[in-house]
Amino acid sequence: MYTSLKNSLPNFSINILKSVTRKYTSLTLNETENAFYPPILDLSYKAKVKRKNEEWHNKIKKLETVEEKLIGINMPRYYGWKSLNLKEGFVPYNSLQHAQYITHTHVINNNKLPEFYDTIITPEKINALVQIIKQNVENIIIFEYNHRLKEQEITEEVDEEKKKLLQNAITKALVFQINRIILTVLSSTTPHLLETEIDFEPRVEAFWFAGGIEHQHLSKIPKLKSEFLKERLRSPVTIPVQYVGSPILQLRHQFPLREIFSLNQSLNPELLIPEFRFDPRVLGYKFTYKHATCIPGFWPGDPSEFGLLSYHNLNDLTFNSLLPLTEEAITVQAIFSSYSWLLSQACYQGFSTVNDITYPLVSQTILTNGQYWSFCVYQLNTTLVHSEYADNNLTRNICWITQPIMLFDKVENGKIYGFNEDVLKQLITFYMNTPVKKNENMKPYLGDSVKYLADITEIERRVWLEKLFKHLMSNRPRHFKIPEMYHWQKIYIVDNNTRALDKKRDPWQFGYNPYKRRLDDHKPVYVPKCLRENPKKKRVGRWAKSYYPDA
Repeated sequence: MYTSLKNSLPNFSINILKSVTRKYTSLTLNETENAFYPPILDLSYKAKVKRKNEEWHNKIKKLETVEEKLIGINMPRYYGWKSLNLKEGFVPYNSLQHAQYITHTHVINNNKLPEFYDTIITPEKINALVQIIKQNVENIIIFEYNHRLKEQEITEEVDEEKKKLLQNAITKALVFQINRIILTVLSSTTPHLLETEIDFEPRVEAFWFAGGIEHQHLSKIPKLKSEFLKERLRSPVTIPVQYVGSPILQLRHQFPLREIFSLNQSLNPELLIPEFRFDPRVLGYKFTYKHATCIPGFWPGDPSEFGLLSYHNLNDLTFNSLLPLTEEAITVQAIFSSYSWLLSQACYQGFSTVNDITYPLVSQTILTNGQYWSFCVYQLNTTLVHSEYADNNLTRNICWITQPIMLFDKVENGKIYGFNEDVLKQLITFYMNTPVKKNENMKPYLGDSVKYLADITEIERRVWLEKLFKHLMSNRPRHFKIPEMYHWQKIYIVDNNTRALDKKRDPWQFGYNPYKRRLDDHKPVYVPKCLRENPKKKRVGRWAKSYYPDA
């Protein structure tokens, strides 16, 4: 710049220009001694993806309401996430390590529950309660297994499923009656049981991202020439996981259960978690397109938002038709059902799979088929299991579970043989575990005055978001199916270019990936002219407003 000015100015003005330049240069140097320089960013592919994900996670964290946070997780996918489909009752063979890895769970296999349960109630008191409850429970078992004609309640004509349906009906009826008896006896001396909410066969769903999984196209590495693509295939990926279940019965309270371990104790490196990096499809799981749903059996805003205990059915829990029920299958089901229930509860407190919880949550899970009973206590300490957190997160979730215990040996001729009182003692202990109010901010990531959509004062925005939220949680399919590539197109157009003159008609032929279409990537709703605020103005109010969250 100085050289160009020197050539254009006369000789007498050069000295003046030099002095002015020195003056302002010295001023600039003095002013920039304490300058703030932006950080030098890593421009590698992994670093760019990480920064992009962190920006998205922070946007979800800043949203005020529970529903908007759940909508924000669905924003990147119009047709839903291609998720690992976990269903209650379906447990593939040898899947315990996989269940522990994608939930970051350490299982304590000593066939004992935490020592905390030994101090809830004295032995004299629990023995007295067992004697009061025992006779009623025995009568219920005899009635359900001998005298109630369940066959009249089943209308299906398939004989193969008849026995299974009978056993399911007996198990559900037995759980309902035992729960009723215990609540009736204990409610007079246990005030928190009078405040509990009971859900019969509720809808429990949870969504999270699990990292550390090997890429499904590892076999393509030898065929590639690009080192960049080879490195991408070698690096682990994060997969979406969607759990869908329905317990027999669950109890809820307005306060959470007391924590077993503190968050510092969960950092113990001796609490090992096995690695399972293989693609889950090697176990028999499947992937399906579904919207991310987190539902703990009730809608946001219910005052009783913390789980007390839940019952789950073991009749359908088999590896396959050839292998019988095993302790490993029960443990897998206990991990998935407990983790999913607590994660969905955490989402209603403003946390999510990308924003970690600030305090532990505890659940009590009972798995039974009527005769065998297994008891599980699960403490959720972290929800971050995606990307690098799959291996670098030092916080562990902890699961205590007992072996299946027989409540009775058999029922014949109206008599029950081998009744086990230890099962009743453990049941009573679960019910006597009193929830405690915590002296901390339970919803740190929610708004101060607006925590749910019902708190929004703007009617139009509240109604629009409520409609969108219920539509996503219902998981109804879109009006138009996902554009797909047919087999003949893959063979004759992509792999072998033998139809060069064919007209391009499908979205993928123009470089558009419908699977990565955003939730707000659509034309707004058209407003008829008679319903606009200013009908005389042609292009004002032609499209309806949308209130998608900034995520």
